[in-house]
Amino acid sequence: MARRVFFSFKYKQDVSRAMVVRNSWVTQEREAAGFIDAADFEKIKRQGDTAIKNWIDMQLKGTSVTVVLVGEKTCGSRWVKYEIEKSKAEGKGILGIDISKIRDLQGNTSERCGRIPKGYDFYLWNNDDGYNKMGDWIEKAAEEAGR
Repeated sequence: MARRVFFSFKYKQDVSRAMVVRNSWVTQEREAAGFIDAADFEKIKRQGDTAIKNWIDMQLKGTSVTVVLVGEKTCGSRWVKYEIEKSKAEGKGILGIDISKIRDLQGNTSERCGRIPKGYDFYLWNNDDGYNKMGDWIEKAAEEAGR
């Protein structure tokens, strides 16, 4: 079954790491949501909180699972928190993946802020072989949510 997945992450700090995960998903002929060009995001951001919420809500439509990509600043992101709460309210499958050890464009890694979302499965991209196993993780989260 083809799944449409929403990827939640702290944009400024983790976009290059998130792209590694997203690209591994879409190269396996799957569909991803939750990605936006930096210039487009800035345009939406200038329109205010309601515009950001509306964009998130639209991106979540038609998805069955939300994957929270956890880096150094993710835990403090109000928009990641909103995406998690909205996903819970809509009964989506949810899981977390530590992406802090994926090298960014400058070759740096970071520390993760914690294990979020609390109460859901959490994986380490590098140590748990995320490239090959993420599909299984997503299917498990979907099944647990009845999706």
